[in-house]
Amino acid sequence: MLDRDNELSAWDRDHFFHPSTPMGQHARGETPNRIVSGGEGVYITDRDGRRSLDAFAGLYCVNVGYGRTKIAEAISAQAHQLAYYHAYAGHSSEPTIKLAKMVMDRAPEHMSRVFFGLSGSDANETNIKLVWYYNNVLGRPEKKKIISRWRGYHGSGLMTGSLTGLELFHKAFDLPLSQVIHTEAPYYFRRADRSQSEEEFAQYCADKLEELILTEGPDTVAAFIGEPVLGTGGLVPPPATYWDKIQAVLAKYDVLLISDEVVTGFGRLGTMFGSDFYGMKPDLITVAKGMTSGYSPLSGVIVSQRMWETLVEGSDKLGSLGHGWTYSSHPLCTAAGVANLELIDELDLVSNARDVGMYFRKTLSDALSGHKNVGEVRGEGLLAAVELVADKSDRVFFEASEKIGIRIASAMLEKGVIARAMPQGDIIGFAPPLCLTKSEADEIVSVTKAAVEQVLAP
Repeated sequence: MLDRDNELSAWDRDHFFHPSTPMGQHARGETPNRIVSGGEGVYITDRDGRRSLDAFAGLYCVNVGYGRTKIAEAISAQAHQLAYYHAYAGHSSEPTIKLAKMVMDRAPEHMSRVFFGLSGSDANETNIKLVWYYNNVLGRPEKKKIISRWRGYHGSGLMTGSLTGLELFHKAFDLPLSQVIHTEAPYYFRRADRSQSEEEFAQYCADKLEELILTEGPDTVAAFIGEPVLGTGGLVPPPATYWDKIQAVLAKYDVLLISDEVVTGFGRLGTMFGSDFYGMKPDLITVAKGMTSGYSPLSGVIVSQRMWETLVEGSDKLGSLGHGWTYSSHPLCTAAGVANLELIDELDLVSNARDVGMYFRKTLSDALSGHKNVGEVRGEGLLAAVELVADKSDRVFFEASEKIGIRIASAMLEKGVIARAMPQGDIIGFAPPLCLTKSEADEIVSVTKAAVEQVLAP
């Protein structure tokens, strides 16, 4: 087995182009090469026999946990019956139709239809095309700019990488593109004016958005995109009144709202959608990861009734909508989605995310908030983060070169727990499977505390 593992490791370094990886270091063997071979519940196992509690559910994906044979069997059964057919020109398959109904039964009431793709990135590309099409149908050809937020994450394509407000995804790619502009992130801990209350900061964010719309010209601004809770940008819940204030500004200037729920959709906040949690009424909802729990690639764009009516009007005038993907609503993927959503209901995982999430965040806060270098413990549902600072009393951040977050995440991995060092800060992120138990939450907290104290003395 050792020879085989060494061979696989060599092939990996010699032939595989990894995403989001320091390419040269990996090819030279300077970074770890972990070959994952199995998983059960909240744990994964690699080919060296190491078992780790995955406190990030892959990449926020594996909501139902690993090893769910119901989903595997659904994919297998569908592959034996019909492995593939396209969805163009009115074609469909039984699992696609069933999943569309299941998604819409769970979506906010004002939503109308779901379009299926494969990834959150392609779903947000679809969103932008639909927004542009919508305004063209309405005779508003200049109303095309999209406002995103600094620290938001919306994908890594050309438009979606532009929407993403993180330096790593722009550097040396000639991004962002000109149609995308960015506004203030609702990141209260990092607010510039320390004297602001949460309410004042929420109003400040809304005022900055309105100022940007007026500067650009309301007749040129088409849509605003935001995650209900900032994900990769730091796992940051917004101030309590933030979304109410933002939506009031958008309504004033007839700007569409895109709620990117690739992370928060299907239970992660303890509600089926983040839009439900924050009282949002989006025109478009982006979904992906939680729809199949990562067992198969699938994304969706959920379209509101008012947008659908305009899209239909456009299609009646212009003919078929010129948009689609070869693998839109791939039957193996939609079969996985059906089984996954059934499991979410059967296991009552939305309630578990709410209840165990509350326990996890409290236990994490109790264990770490008193540490001299822990600036904030935050989260919502089964999303949580610990932000480290050099000086807690004056909110002084560590130099990036010290790599505090990376070192703590590495120490945690050595102790058997996978967390994520988030970009643009020393932030340890958690997004465990929604089947997490309280005892497993205790394990995460214990290891986090030990790793923080190993890297940063108590």
